[in-house]
Amino acid sequence: MQFTKLMPVAALLTGATVWGLIWFPFRALDSSGVSGQEAVTITYLCALVLGTLLYRRELGMARCSWTLAGIALTAGWANVGFMLGAVYGDVMRVVLLFYLAPAWTVLFAQLLLDETLSRIGCGLMAIAFAGALIVLWQPQMGWPFPRSTAEWCGLSAGVAFALSNVLARRASQVPISLKVLAVFAGGVFFGAIATAATHAGRPLFAWTSSAGLTGLLLLLSLVMLCVNVAVQFGLSRIAANRAIVIYLFELVVTAVSTWLLLDEVLTLREWCGGAMIVVAGLYSDRMSTQAGPRADSSARCAAPATNRD
Repeated sequence: MQFTKLMPVAALLTGATVWGLIWFPFRALDSSGVSGQEAVTITYLCALVLGTLLYRRELGMARCSWTLAGIALTAGWANVGFMLGAVYGDVMRVVLLFYLAPAWTVLFAQLLLDETLSRIGCGLMAIAFAGALIVLWQPQMGWPFPRSTAEWCGLSAGVAFALSNVLARRASQVPISLKVLAVFAGGVFFGAIATAATHAGRPLFAWTSSAGLTGLLLLLSLVMLCVNVAVQFGLSRIAANRAIVIYLFELVVTAVSTWLLLDEVLTLREWCGGAMIVVAGLYSDRMSTQAGPRADSSARCAAPATNRD
């Protein structure tokens, strides 16, 4: 019985660990000739094919809805934007900007789910955004905005992640399998756009003669599929406020991995700003007063909300 209770926690910790480390093989692929855009597109395409084979029975019963399409677009960019930011930017800063997501979630929940922001929530949101300003502050660069395309990717991915979570709560009757496939489809869509935008006039897939690189991409696709299924299992059995606390373990994994693998070290200012963001995330369950999600009338088959994965 105790083992059964620990399985959802272990699933979420596994997901947080993988996402805290996944940037490294994608960076290795980029340095070996497979651009981050190509790698993300191919990885999600292969995961989509594998997932379609795995969930082909559920697909036969599926009905499309605008909410599911919204999940595909928002969760797709959340994944692609996060990955590209981590590949091409300062990994830890990108992750911290991404983890403003709990604060963005409150704003979207108020607009789409009729949830009311509490007084504590106002204070926690102020703490989160103040922490982001501290992380971003560069005296020589003026206003504390993201200073690179990679940081804009991390910030916008966090916004998309928050919106995808709120949309998933509205579509509470959509099966988890369809949400997983929607994430992969959105990842392929945005990955293809990013590839087309950055490879103008340059050859694509010049690395295909390398069996090693192809094998690594296929392995990452399998990892993505397994992690998505594991995380959805955990999210379906653990309250959302507890899940976000568990998922903040990703920050720890990312900090340690970037220190060991890249010698990236946060300054005292960035540690302080990051701590403020984490505190807001830990108490994100107190930000709003629940009013109950509005169900998507075109969805079928009961299932809990999804997350970035």
